[in-house]
Amino acid sequence: MEVDENNNNEQSFVSKGRPDIHQWRTAKPKTPIYAMGWNPRPSRDLGLAIGSYLESYSNYIEIIRLDEEIGVYQSRTFPHGYPATNIMWNPDFQGPELLATTSDCLRIYQVQDSIWEYGNDTEAPVILRGAMGRQPNQPAAPQTSFDWNAWDPSLIGTSDFEGKCYIWDIETRQIHSRLVAHDREAYDIAFASRDIFASVGGDGSVRMFDLRSLQHSMVLYESPNLDPVIKLEWNKQDPNWLATFNVDSNKVILLDVRVMSSPAAELDCSGNVTGMAWAPHSSCHICSISDDARALIWDVSSVPSPITGAIREYKAKDELAQVKWNPAHTGWISLASKDMLEVL
Repeated sequence: MEVDENNNNEQSFVSKGRPDIHQWRTAKPKTPIYAMGWNPRPSRDLGLAIGSYLESYSNYIEIIRLDEEIGVYQSRTFPHGYPATNIMWNPDFQGPELLATTSDCLRIYQVQDSIWEYGNDTEAPVILRGAMGRQPNQPAAPQTSFDWNAWDPSLIGTSDFEGKCYIWDIETRQIHSRLVAHDREAYDIAFASRDIFASVGGDGSVRMFDLRSLQHSMVLYESPNLDPVIKLEWNKQDPNWLATFNVDSNKVILLDVRVMSSPAAELDCSGNVTGMAWAPHSSCHICSISDDARALIWDVSSVPSPITGAIREYKAKDELAQVKWNPAHTGWISLASKDMLEVL
């Protein structure tokens, strides 16, 4: 991974009193970043993983460690085949350090303790613990995303291009539950609690499910023209709230699950929304990114009153594609644009 020394950007919009912006290019220059995930384990160093996007079966995952005080970093890579559509670390801090990805199937890797013992050019020491969702001699529906259940880390939910959602027991590597969630593609899935989760899809809907009664679902939102709904994020502090956005839209839509008649609020961004992330430590702050290279932090504490504008803004050099808010070191946000990773 290459450090960008020509950093002339404005001061971080997250916090003050430290080196504000760290920028790197991917291990293979000019390779776009397609997925990204922070390591949630509390430690002195910051850790995250990013996934490449190459139109071939030669993609990779890069694991990065950053010392936030002095800016020293290390990185390791390992091969991944198809591009990872999502990357997450195990939310259980007691067991081994696990990393999950989705692409043609759900994969679980164990990251060895020796990962940082050698130089940057060495391959990451990881062990593939399981690959779930592939059937012998049968093409698998591409996995669009997944979420790791923080309340029961043995469960992972996946979404796929056939409109289905699967809940996997990663300890037995068996399907815990399966359902047809959408009439078209299911683009994303996220847990609000141990049993409650929601999904979004190409049919223009946001649907909520309960693992204890999967015969029924609740439609939380339908886009006006049934435009595909791409992503969703549950509020980390208040599970009554979630955020989502439609394809080719400049609005982040905030939904209150207690009032389903219409969105509780809409955040007007300057470009088409490409991602969002709730603050892990605050119920009323959310970061949005858009294709005009802007990242915005919003204070939504006044909802249902209209939100007139963002409280902080950052302008990157290129269109932003990914945003993640660090759950362990909440003063840091990571952004991805093309082959550039920025940690603010």
